[in-house]
Amino acid sequence: MSKRVHILGICGTFMGGVALLARELGYEVTGSDANVYPPMSTMLDTAGIAVKEGYSSQHLEPAPDLVVIGNALSRGNEAVEYVLDHQIPYVSGPQWLGENLLQGRHVAAISGTHGKTTTSSMLTWILECEGQNPGFLIGGVPFGFEGSARLGGGPFVVEADEYDSAFFDKRSKFVHYKPQTLVINNLEFDHADIFTDLNAIQTQFHHLVRCVPSSGHVIASKGEAIDQVLHRGCWTPISRIDTGVTGDWMIRGLDDHFGRFQIIAPTGDHAEINWGLIGRHNAENALAAVAAANDMGLSLNAACAALCQFEGVKRRLELLGSPNGIALYDDFAHHPTAVKTTLEGLRHASGEQRIIAVIEVRSNTMKRGVHKQELIPATQQADLVFWCEPTGLDWSMTEATSELDGHFVFRDTNQLHDTLMQQLCRGDQVVIMSNGSFSGLHRQLLQSLSS
Repeated sequence: MSKRVHILGICGTFMGGVALLARELGYEVTGSDANVYPPMSTMLDTAGIAVKEGYSSQHLEPAPDLVVIGNALSRGNEAVEYVLDHQIPYVSGPQWLGENLLQGRHVAAISGTHGKTTTSSMLTWILECEGQNPGFLIGGVPFGFEGSARLGGGPFVVEADEYDSAFFDKRSKFVHYKPQTLVINNLEFDHADIFTDLNAIQTQFHHLVRCVPSSGHVIASKGEAIDQVLHRGCWTPISRIDTGVTGDWMIRGLDDHFGRFQIIAPTGDHAEINWGLIGRHNAENALAAVAAANDMGLSLNAACAALCQFEGVKRRLELLGSPNGIALYDDFAHHPTAVKTTLEGLRHASGEQRIIAVIEVRSNTMKRGVHKQELIPATQQADLVFWCEPTGLDWSMTEATSELDGHFVFRDTNQLHDTLMQQLCRGDQVVIMSNGSFSGLHRQLLQSLSS
């Protein structure tokens, strides 16, 4: 009889991926979550995984063989208390992944503040195109694949998040992965709800670096924060990636919006990528993916040829449609740097067309106002900015934008929708930015614009 596993917080991108992998391994998988909505709920249902709304202790009757607890849950949660009181075996998602699936495989971990999902997807796509049958667990759904996770039979690509593992394990998730190939794309302060400062995050990255074997490879971007991590100690060969002229791996833009660019290897060899994506940030992600693929035995030319066919990742400047000549994009950006680079890329590609940014202030770091000085300047490439300000914000978005033209602040998404509809006209580029569902605003706008 197969082992029964119940996953608490199953609709998160990471935990949903764990559920899919456990199902592929032959476990009987069920789960609970407070927020059950597409696309994850649809993906789990398609995989035959039953998901129950809420965290009732009844969902754990009869008791499963193992409970995998997501990091969004803490003491006081009904299901968590039931697990502890009844001594049901439990584990964090990252620990389960490391112990049950990653051992004995070549693990490529993609870390950094930004670009983890896209870079992981690019590397997975390269490996797939070259017949490597990669396994993967990514915090998004790459186009060309059916979901966010797959067991595979070859190397395993994992999006390596620095967020903590669980209420009972405050180490970063990525410490459990023990990669042979490690990418550190960039490093900034984020996750202000669990980290006091950048140094606290750097300590976790140092722990990650300590887990890479001397036979492995660290591929790291240039930058003071990453330099400080590596100077704490590294026992593994290092390659540096850079968009300038000082890295081992470099890029050279062939147009203004990086729809065409060259990747230059440490040997001086180079290959061109000509694709449908835009923005320097995507070229930087491609540079990291190609360097990682090369470390895993693939040629520069093969990796770049594969990326010419790469179509991107859902929710990363994903074009949802262009009803009545108005382009509507969905983007996961929730940090000022991500907002800035996405809008800059779109501006280079769009020319003089109006760009309208619709931003939900949702992440814990945003809510706490840690980056409030950088957040509004990050939107300077947008012609209009519509902000959705949640209740209980630690600072006032209304006050911060009170003297600025072209900024509108709402607390109700229906009011935001109605005002936005009055402003839109043919040719506009609308970018909805949120790391959540934005109360279904994407679907609502598509329907309204279509009619």
